[in-house]
Amino acid sequence: MAWRSVGTSNADLIRQLRDYGVIATEAVADAMTATDRKHYSPRNPYMDAPQPIGGSVTISAPHMHAFALEYLRDQLKPGAHVLDVGSGSGYLTACFYRYIKAKGENENTRIVGIEHQVSLVQLSKSNLNADDSSMLNSGQMLIVEGDGRLGHAALAPYDAIHVGAAAPETPNELLNQLARGGRLIVPVGPEGGTQYMQQYDKDASGKVQMTRLMGVMYVPLTDLRS
Repeated sequence: MAWRSVGTSNADLIRQLRDYGVIATEAVADAMTATDRKHYSPRNPYMDAPQPIGGSVTISAPHMHAFALEYLRDQLKPGAHVLDVGSGSGYLTACFYRYIKAKGENENTRIVGIEHQVSLVQLSKSNLNADDSSMLNSGQMLIVEGDGRLGHAALAPYDAIHVGAAAPETPNELLNQLARGGRLIVPVGPEGGTQYMQQYDKDASGKVQMTRLMGVMYVPLTDLRS
């Protein structure tokens, strides 16, 4: 299976994910190839498994990042507003940035990573600058400290929202910040219990439809006080 693979390099890891069918499109492969995981994962960057990054947090396995990009790709367009909740190392936030930039320039594009641990906010900024400082310097990418469960209203609504930790139930505040025509993907379920990656699509009238995608296991979506 894909999550048992180990690449000899970032390019080799992405090739294996393509061979396994986890990555289905050239654009996703390009964004992940351009974003070398060595900048974001100090341990085993090319192993397809979660890795610790500090603060009792892990960077998700590469195949989960690939799935996130594939599920959200129709919303990742120039001019889009994207919210990455629990942005951690900054890796997927960088992939979102590169995916959209490859599609075209638009001064209205905004990619927001939100993380509640100050140390991880600082770590992700350091990682992103080590990768390519032009991402943060562009003004189109922001890393903010805050409770991701509440989203980031200042730049809402969002065309795409990704959540990297499990909500115990449907996160209504994030749905409120989802644009019409937008998509939210979030793991839902109790800590240590049955969790599913769920997709929420909001149509032009504001109606939301949920689709259950797959069983997953994530740490809980919390802030420092809960």
